[in-house]
Amino acid sequence: MKKINKLAMLVVLGALTLTGCAAQSAPAPAPTPAPAPAATANTADLQKQIDEIKGTIPKFAVPMREVGDRFENIQAAAKGGNWGLAAYMSSYMNKAMAPAKVTKPKEYPMWESFYTTSFKPVNDAIAAKDLAAFDKAYTSVIDNCNGCHASMGYKFIKIVKKDAPANTHVDYTLKSEPSDLK
Repeated sequence: MKKINKLAMLVVLGALTLTGCAAQSAPAPAPTPAPAPAATANTADLQKQIDEIKGTIPKFAVPMREVGDRFENIQAAAKGGNWGLAAYMSSYMNKAMAPAKVTKPKEYPMWESFYTTSFKPVNDAIAAKDLAAFDKAYTSVIDNCNGCHASMGYKFIKIVKKDAPANTHVDYTLKSEPSDLK
């Protein structure tokens, strides 16, 4: 009888051990909760605000108005020997187009290419204080501008050389160096 009891106890202990091990297996991971409706609404609201702000940033037309004024002023500054002002006007003419990086990301590379290639001879002539090279490069840029305007469907925008600068309240004859621009 003692042998049977021992055997029965071993069987019972073995069964309990197996049952306990099975019960201790890793629990199933909890499902990932869906984002709270408020968080989704906040994201949509934030995107709407971003789009509204982006809509208020000038596209091409407003910055181009500043580009045109500065372009005219560059010529007056170069003719007057105010090379620092010419360099300044060129630098800020380019910076005026920065909003287009955001508002017109497909068109902005055309401006960037224009300024770094077509406009480079103008900047080189300013740096060299070479009025003859400046006049030649400036005239070439006008032709490039008109060609670009026409190719983009704006052939009614034709740039011409002006005798007077856009801003008449500036002294364009103040002698300065291109390096005066810091």
